[in-house]
Amino acid sequence: MSGKGLSFEVLVECNKTRARLSKLVLRSLSDGGIAGQDVTIDTPMFMPVGTNATIKGLLPKQIERNGARLILANTYHVGSRPGVDTVDRAGGIHEFMRWRNALLTDSGGFQMVSLSKLSEVTENGVLFRSPYDKESTDVTDEMLLTPEMATEMQHKIGSNIMMQLDDVIKTTHPDQQRMEEALHRSIRWYDRCRLTHDKAVTEDRTGRRTKQNLFPIIQGGLNPEFRRQSVDQIVARDPVGIAIGGLSGGEAKEKFIEMVSVSTESLPPNKPRYLMGVGLAIDMLMCVAFGVDLFDCVFPTRTARFGCALIGYGKELNLRSPSLAADFGPLDKECDCKACLNYTRSYIHHLMRDKNTVGCHLLSEHNIRFQMRFMKLIRDSIRDGVFEQFICNNLKFHFGDNKHDYPEWITKAVNDLNLNI
Repeated sequence: MSGKGLSFEVLVECNKTRARLSKLVLRSLSDGGIAGQDVTIDTPMFMPVGTNATIKGLLPKQIERNGARLILANTYHVGSRPGVDTVDRAGGIHEFMRWRNALLTDSGGFQMVSLSKLSEVTENGVLFRSPYDKESTDVTDEMLLTPEMATEMQHKIGSNIMMQLDDVIKTTHPDQQRMEEALHRSIRWYDRCRLTHDKAVTEDRTGRRTKQNLFPIIQGGLNPEFRRQSVDQIVARDPVGIAIGGLSGGEAKEKFIEMVSVSTESLPPNKPRYLMGVGLAIDMLMCVAFGVDLFDCVFPTRTARFGCALIGYGKELNLRSPSLAADFGPLDKECDCKACLNYTRSYIHHLMRDKNTVGCHLLSEHNIRFQMRFMKLIRDSIRDGVFEQFICNNLKFHFGDNKHDYPEWITKAVNDLNLNI
């Protein structure tokens, strides 16, 4: 699939699962400046989250050095501080934060859940009361986020991939009528986002808008039929890429993996598929098996700030543990990040015990590098035709040799995929 803003090509398909190795190219938004180059992303891929135009504790060059070529920022938070007009005057978010690769913006729909006590949803959009310090001069008390405004804000931010504003409901919400309402409203809001984007493309003289890509979002909660309805309506609109939303909200893992399977089963094979808010290694692995290409989550950097390093196939190593005080080995002997090449577990334990920000910095860099290395292992196993064995190795690492000890959701995924484990 190819367009003015992106091209996507499936290179290898797994003959045991729905997994695929693909190449996603996101077009340059300008002829010059820091964003003046196309960005090629090998998928499956993980996107680190820089909610407000920064990944806490790390510089853009460090993120790039560790293998990330596509990161995420949030429209609502960037729109609140520093404001989209400020970012626009800076030349767009790439120039503003000095990030020369690709960037995706989440529209702000998730904040309907995370800031539910500060928001009010109507057919027109969502009204937020600011969670920020009211004394700050660059913060407004309220923001009305409509589909049109969310799209226009992302135009000014200058992201490569823009997300529609969707009506997001917590997955454990008991009201199925409200869930169905959110599904259909999200489709209506996507149509409004698309009209706004198409109009901007028509009126744009710079060519910048033509290279921005608008993704719709599959909703439907934990109801398989709602999910299928959402997929059918979205696929009929022929978008350049498709996101799967409304999951990782506290639902049982068995329902989570079922909804991922249902959401991907009828998606067109020639378009990128992005599962929002998922970042645990084992979760990403099983979702890749069901055909997902892109992931994002705050988990790797958040768990770093809590003092945990990701090692092996995704085990969390608590660096605050006294048992590491005299451990002079690296965080992970297989890792090539700066933290592992230059510092010991003992030293980082010393930093984290004293809550030193340098320790958070080192662990954040390591955990992002872990995500990049893990996704490369997935891609290599698909390319080499051994993805099924790679899944088997991961399951043994996490749960042991006896498949009867696997969590129910893993057993369900293995059975649904008919894997030889």
